[in-house]
Amino acid sequence: MPEINLFRHSNEAEVVPAGYVLFNEGESGNEMFAVAEGQVELIHGGAVIEKIGPGGIIGEMALVDAAPRSATATAATETRLVRVDRDHFMYLVQEHPTFALQVMSVMAERLRKANH
Repeated sequence: MPEINLFRHSNEAEVVPAGYVLFNEGESGNEMFAVAEGQVELIHGGAVIEKIGPGGIIGEMALVDAAPRSATATAATETRLVRVDRDHFMYLVQEHPTFALQVMSVMAERLRKANH
């Protein structure tokens, strides 16, 4: 999975404990998360479908469309992450075009995995 290191040294990062649920499958969403340290598990239908570590993003689809969350995201370890709301996302897409390409690359890779 491509790494997005734009958030690695962010002053806006927060630390969540292992077991913390970032969002649940089926919920609506208005933010994504960038993992700066630690690990987050994506769970669908009770099974872990992906583990996201530093440089990974979660929940990006909520900023692209209005569909419900397709998985539950839970911190597997103590995790340092950055919340990115729609306004911040749009700013990043406009100011850092490579960010948009990285997000599309992550989404494409997840789609390819889901299709296998």
